[in-house]
Amino acid sequence: MLTTITLILAALVLSLLAVAMGWVLGWANKAFYVEVDPKVASVNAALPGANCGGCGYVGCMEYAEAVAAGEADITLCGPGGASCVEQMGAIMGKEVGETFPYRAVIHCAANRDARLQLMPYTGEPTCAAANLVAGVQGCTYGCLGLGDCATACTYAAIDIKNGLAVINYDKCVGCKACAVVCPRNIITMVPFRQERMLVVACCNQDAGNDVKAVCKVGCIGCKACTRNSPLFHMEGNAPVIDYDHYTPEVSFDMVLSKCPMESLIFVGKPSPKDLAKTEGEHVPERIEADFKTTVDETEWRG
Repeated sequence: MLTTITLILAALVLSLLAVAMGWVLGWANKAFYVEVDPKVASVNAALPGANCGGCGYVGCMEYAEAVAAGEADITLCGPGGASCVEQMGAIMGKEVGETFPYRAVIHCAANRDARLQLMPYTGEPTCAAANLVAGVQGCTYGCLGLGDCATACTYAAIDIKNGLAVINYDKCVGCKACAVVCPRNIITMVPFRQERMLVVACCNQDAGNDVKAVCKVGCIGCKACTRNSPLFHMEGNAPVIDYDHYTPEVSFDMVLSKCPMESLIFVGKPSPKDLAKTEGEHVPERIEADFKTTVDETEWRG
């Protein structure tokens, strides 16, 4: 009998506690309620929820708040792509023009075989650490190849092959995580106006002879590309491509034929036209370059 009474009292006490806690939680929900702008909620729902920080904000919600307040552009979400931009444009009542996905480009084409000056490195196996060591490789602009970018990429879109980071454009969503962690700032975001894009895979600012002394494929700043295409201009001793005027109709045959080095490469997925053009020909490794298929705070090079 005593046991029964004890159990009943315990059940009553727990029930009273549950009711009391429910009332407290209900009161707290009303007392501390923060009204959320419906527009913010709608924008946040349109975002992919990756919270990658590529837009420059801490997470998707912070970016949504900035968009709703008119403080941020609607095109900053790389993982969301064009569909995300269209949805946010409809929510914000903004006309959305033609948009292109931004993808990461590594401005270095030199693997270990192409580097002429390398020293054994036994320190912490990260690019950030190796970058602090003088003379770890002759080129102070080249990819260190220790994989900080691959580690930072949550989409597994970067592999390290023979000491060089290469991007799988089937997986790259343009989140910028790799560009943020690269200690040499050689990874930038390029608008992919077509699936196969020409890029300058070198950003060495040294004189031509100095480049040849450390790399077999580096740009020597000869300006042949600028003389044969209006899309190229020099920034320092390295060429840059004007992607604002890059169109599928532009031919780079003359530029590629005149380039004495191997720092101009195509990345992404070849179109049927590209494949037909090279059918039966030997395609140089620098164009295949292990690249499988298909705005930045640092100074970016095209």
